Amino acid sequence: MENWKKALLAGSAAVAVIMLLKGNKTAGLIAGGVGLATLAAEYPEKFAEIRENLPEYIERGTTYLDVVSRVGERLAEAAESRGSNWYEALLAR
Repeated sequence: MENWKKALLAGSAAVAVIMLLKGNKTAGLIAGGVGLATLAAEYPEKFAEIRENLPEYIERGTTYLDVVSRVGERLAEAAESRGSNWYEALLAR
């Protein structure tokens, strides 16, 4: 990869992070899009591979989120059944 492309990627990533942290979502997404477009131009075969595997990635992510939500529900149920004393004891330490 050429030096100017590396600088463009680093700059767009930095600007995207700064803009997202400042709350300017539109500018952050545009800057991130510039970086992704540069990467896609440099490595089109990798992006084609990712695009082909996207449904599998989405399915795995959905499964992960389901597991996390079930764990959260069980923790909430445990908190209700035990009362708030154990939670307050954790906070007091």
